[in-house]
Amino acid sequence: MAITAALVKELRERTGAGMMECKKALVETDGDIELAIENMRKSGQAKAAKKAGRIAAEGVIVIQASDDGKKVAMAEVNCETDFVAKDENFLSFANAVAERVLNSDVADVEELNALPLHEGEDTTVEEARQALVSKIGENMNVRRFIRLESDGQIASYRHGVRIGVLVDLSGGDEELGKDLAMHVAASNPVCVEEKDVPQDLLAKEKEIIEAQAKESGKPDNIIEKMVEGRIRKYLAEITLTGQAFVKDPDTTVGKLLDSTDATVNRFVRFEVGEGIEKKQENFAEEVMAQVRGE
Repeated sequence: MAITAALVKELRERTGAGMMECKKALVETDGDIELAIENMRKSGQAKAAKKAGRIAAEGVIVIQASDDGKKVAMAEVNCETDFVAKDENFLSFANAVAERVLNSDVADVEELNALPLHEGEDTTVEEARQALVSKIGENMNVRRFIRLESDGQIASYRHGVRIGVLVDLSGGDEELGKDLAMHVAASNPVCVEEKDVPQDLLAKEKEIIEAQAKESGKPDNIIEKMVEGRIRKYLAEITLTGQAFVKDPDTTVGKLLDSTDATVNRFVRFEVGEGIEKKQENFAEEVMAQVRGE
């Protein structure tokens, strides 16, 4: 695979390493950027590998709740530009989609698209989307949604229009629920507690930590303790209960929940465009391609 300047630039942005180190790492992995990041982390070259899946697509996160608050729906609806994300017609469509999710039992986007956008009308979600694309002149789609129901409380929080969080909470009160939802929005934990951490994620991180520790040249018994300490720190960073509470960094979320006799059953966090890479237009290259007849 050709190692392009754009690929080197992306690796530099995601790792903080130098240009030559990035190019060498990409050559060694035949252009596999994720493997290059993993190898650079193991060798200590990557200063701060940023999260995979850069936020690139535009759109909104919309939240709708039932009157009693026991059922809440959250949806992500994407478009191409920030300008359209503020358009009243687009926002109206997005809110109608979330309301349709709330008041239905559909399990995926394909099923949702086949439903009428508004109860009692014939126009489906997909037909309404296509009509809006024709009217506005920009592509858009319903990317994903979630619907939570609970006998306890479902706290929700939306940061602007780009981040949305739902927290299914047993015990506690409304203020605690909102604080927890805001915390999840800000700190982006992977899961609620250590037992919920995906084993493949933990195994990969342990492999990286072990490789980094061995680079220190210290004795095996010291390396073992270093690995144990770093794994503990890693688990605290990615679990909700292990994280320092954003409103009071001197305590953890786990201790906060214990003090209020509350339990987080689950949470969901959506961020607009996460995992989607927006196409980068290079008009000079496009013109040259046309000149060459490509």
